[in-house]
Amino acid sequence: MIWGIFKRDMCHATRNVIAVIVSMGLVMVPALYAWFNIAASWNPYGNTKALKVAVANNDKGYKSDLIPVRVNVGETIISTLHANDQLDWQFVKSDKAIDGVKSGEYYAAIVIPKGFSADMMTLFSPDIKHAQLKYYLNEKINPIAPHITDQGATTVVNTIDKTFAKTIAQVGLDLASSILHYSQSPQMAEYMRNLNGNLTTMADTLSGASQQVTSYSQLLGSANDIVDSTGKLLASATKAGKQAQNALKQGKSGATSFTSAGANVTSSVNTALDQVSGAFDQVAAKVNKAFDAIGKNSDTAASQLTTLSEQVSSSESLYDTYITSLNHMHESVEQLPDSDSAKQALLEAIDREITLLEAAKGDSQKLAQQLKDASTQVTQDTAAAERSRKEILNRITSAKQSISNVRDDYATNVKPKIDALASTVSTLISQTDSMITQLSGTADDLDDVTGDVGTNVTSIRSTLGAIAKKLDSSAATVKELITKLETGGNAGDGNSDGGDGGDGDNDASSSDSGESDELRALATANASTLSTLISAPVALHRVSVYPIANYGSAMAPFYTILSIWVGAIILCAMLKVTISDREKAHVLGLGDTLPRVAGPSGPGNASRWGLRLDHEYFGRYAIFALLALLQGTLVCLGDMYFLGVQANHALQFLAVGWLAALVFSNIVYTLTVSFGDIGKAVAVVLLVMQVAGSGGTFPIETLPKFFQMLYPFLPFPHAIDAMHAAMAGSYGNEYLLDMVYLALFLIPSLLLGLVLRKPVIRLNNWVSRNLESTKVM
Repeated sequence: MIWGIFKRDMCHATRNVIAVIVSMGLVMVPALYAWFNIAASWNPYGNTKALKVAVANNDKGYKSDLIPVRVNVGETIISTLHANDQLDWQFVKSDKAIDGVKSGEYYAAIVIPKGFSADMMTLFSPDIKHAQLKYYLNEKINPIAPHITDQGATTVVNTIDKTFAKTIAQVGLDLASSILHYSQSPQMAEYMRNLNGNLTTMADTLSGASQQVTSYSQLLGSANDIVDSTGKLLASATKAGKQAQNALKQGKSGATSFTSAGANVTSSVNTALDQVSGAFDQVAAKVNKAFDAIGKNSDTAASQLTTLSEQVSSSESLYDTYITSLNHMHESVEQLPDSDSAKQALLEAIDREITLLEAAKGDSQKLAQQLKDASTQVTQDTAAAERSRKEILNRITSAKQSISNVRDDYATNVKPKIDALASTVSTLISQTDSMITQLSGTADDLDDVTGDVGTNVTSIRSTLGAIAKKLDSSAATVKELITKLETGGNAGDGNSDGGDGGDGDNDASSSDSGESDELRALATANASTLSTLISAPVALHRVSVYPIANYGSAMAPFYTILSIWVGAIILCAMLKVTISDREKAHVLGLGDTLPRVAGPSGPGNASRWGLRLDHEYFGRYAIFALLALLQGTLVCLGDMYFLGVQANHALQFLAVGWLAALVFSNIVYTLTVSFGDIGKAVAVVLLVMQVAGSGGTFPIETLPKFFQMLYPFLPFPHAIDAMHAAMAGSYGNEYLLDMVYLALFLIPSLLLGLVLRKPVIRLNNWVSRNLESTKVM
């Protein structure tokens, strides 16, 4: 029965020229569909030279203050792109480039901003700025073009990075080489000798400074002794004050005791002032002696003047003591009753005495400073030293005169006022205890001050000792540096002199010599080669596994399998899937019509005469299978021998096409037989789903989750994988497994066509009659 149906179908298909032409067209249409798509995508990424990409250079360049060489990275980019044929580079102004992208004249545009070079050179500054290219892209022109131009822009960026790194490395290596050559020149040797001389002078200076600091410390030790003596003097004054207090308490007899005390004070003041005046005479003699030594031993004269300056400065404490005593006396007098007529006169006399003492103290300070200044001038300028002698002697005379003024004023004004105060001695005696207590407190305070001064002097001497040690350490460090420099120079010379030094020297310099040899080898190597290595230290060696010749061959499985499915849909659209009652009658030998008992026309209505439903299914499918095999054969042979698609295993490639043709045609045929025109629509829906979820264009892992889950249950992926294995090679049983998976799709298709469609035959017939009644469908 099946053979009979197939024979009659073949006779009808070849009965006239039109039928033959249509049959041939049914076989050729899928092949044309596949070939056009494969040929169009044969080498799209190799034909990008016609894609216009605009380039605009606004870079103003950069010139460093350190290296007066102008750098313009933008010009380097333009020069590089002139030699690049990856894209059709158009070198225009920035305004035209941007407008061209908007209008569609250019697919993309690269604009190099004004500060591009300056931003790149911030690599060597603390404030690093990332240099940026402005990239304009028209994404609506074509979905693939943006990706191609993106690759071109990436190439530009990579070229800039490599060029910049290579340039910096080459400059650094050239500089190192120049430094190495210069270090071996006679000028460098002369510089090293000068450096050693300067360092030696510096070490000597540091050692001298250390000795001076030590001398200052010893001098402060002497000053500390003076402070201790002053403390003892203050203690004696305190004791005298207490004794005076007791005497005053006992001197209640009146004016006689007070007058006697005033006379004693006057005698003490005169004695002290005479001593100071005599001390100035001694200072003047020593000054003359020191200046007479100038020219013979200037250093000794300077030391003597420094000592005299310190002695004069130490006498200032005497003035302070007298001034303090007068201040206390002033306070005591202020406590007298205002009715006392001698009170105001005595206060004015005491104030005048204090003023004179301060003036005398100022003269002593100036004298000390002039002595100190003279100590530094005696070693520099003899004429200036002589002038200083006169000024110092004049200053001594002035100081003596100030002391005489103090003594005369005391005798003329203060002492008479004290004597006049005897009339109010009763009031004075009543306030004596308070005044003496204050004087005693003042003496105690001064005692504390001298104690603090002694402590501070000790601390300063300790600090100066530490400074002296640091200066000695610095001097030792400089001397060690000098030794290393001399050793390094001798080691360098030893290489050419044959090495006259001992084994110890050779061992000590072996490490430095090895480093010098490595540096010398690096600096004398090819700078261009090394800079290229630094700019691109890693080279990618591509190893193709199962290589594909070109992009067209890579896309051939997808378009081939797709065209075979399209061919199956075309067959079901052009050929009838059902058998008419007339054909059934001829196959059964019943003439032109079936008997009336057969009932309405439809599948299975001739089963009582032996033409079962499965006979009708396979009988009519036979011509579909034949035409589908011809379609698959033509497509695969055309791929291999017309387009030149890579096929390492041609027979396996053909077998995939044949199996795919049988499976796809059976699926579409079964859907059409079972559901009529609805089945054809389902076949189209399956086509669309498989185009998206087959993994033929993009890896299945990049698709949404739904397609990844649907992937194993579609025939396309298995057919495409089997064809890939036939083209480039199979890993293990990969090819056979994919062929088995593809063949398994026949099971649900045959189950639907032979068993599951029986319950819906009446429904399908009813739908078909209603569609035909519309006279449109």
